[in-house]
Amino acid sequence: MARDGGRQRRMIAQLRGRLEATDGDSAVIDVGGVGYLVFCSARTLRGLPRAGEAAALQIETHVREDHIHLYGFADEAERAWFRLLLTVQGVGARMALAVLSILSPDEISAAIAAQDKAALRQVSGVGPKVAGRIVSELKDKAQASALASVTPLRPAARDAAPEDDAPTASTEAVSALVNLGYGRGEAFAAVATAARELGAAGDLPALIRQGLKELSAT
Repeated sequence: MARDGGRQRRMIAQLRGRLEATDGDSAVIDVGGVGYLVFCSARTLRGLPRAGEAAALQIETHVREDHIHLYGFADEAERAWFRLLLTVQGVGARMALAVLSILSPDEISAAIAAQDKAALRQVSGVGPKVAGRIVSELKDKAQASALASVTPLRPAARDAAPEDDAPTASTEAVSALVNLGYGRGEAFAAVATAARELGAAGDLPALIRQGLKELSAT
C-alpha cells in the first residue's frame, strides 16, 4: 500500500488553467471545466494572478483513505522544501505551508544552516521543540541546498589552471570567516547570501567583505 500511495502521490504534478478564486489558504484552478481545490502557502497565493487569468502551480498530491489533497507551489524550490519539512517529526502539511508562508526557500535554508531556531519560531504553531527538530534533522540538506544556490566562483586567475578539486572562492570565504571566530553555519549562510548579491563580481575579497557585512547586520 505504501508503494502504491507513493505512486498516487505524484499522479498530479502540475496544474495549468484559469484561476477561479482564492481563499485564506487555498485556490481553485479551473482546468478544462474541472475546478481543482489547491492548498497553498500565503507566499504562493500572493503571487497568483487575478481571478479569471491563467495560472500554473507545481503540485504535490497526498492520497489518504478519507481524502485526496492537492498542495500547490509557485516553483520547484518551494515544493522541494515542503517535502523536506514533512520528513521532520511533528511537521504536517499545514505546518509546512505555514513555514513557507513566512520564510522563502532561501530563508529556510539560511536559517537551518545557521541553526537559527528563532527564525522558525516566528511561524505560528512552531514551538521550540519543533524548531529544534527542523534545524537538527534538516541541517545537512539545508547546507547542500544553500551550496547549490551559490555560484561556484574560483579564486582570482592564476598562471596555472586550477585543479578540479581546488577550493572555490565561496568555500575559501567560509573558511576565512570561520577563522575569524564565526560558526560554520552562520558563515556558510552569510557567504551564500553574499554570493547571490554579488553575482559575477563576487571574488574572494568581495565575498569576505560582504559576508562580514551580512554577519554584522544580524
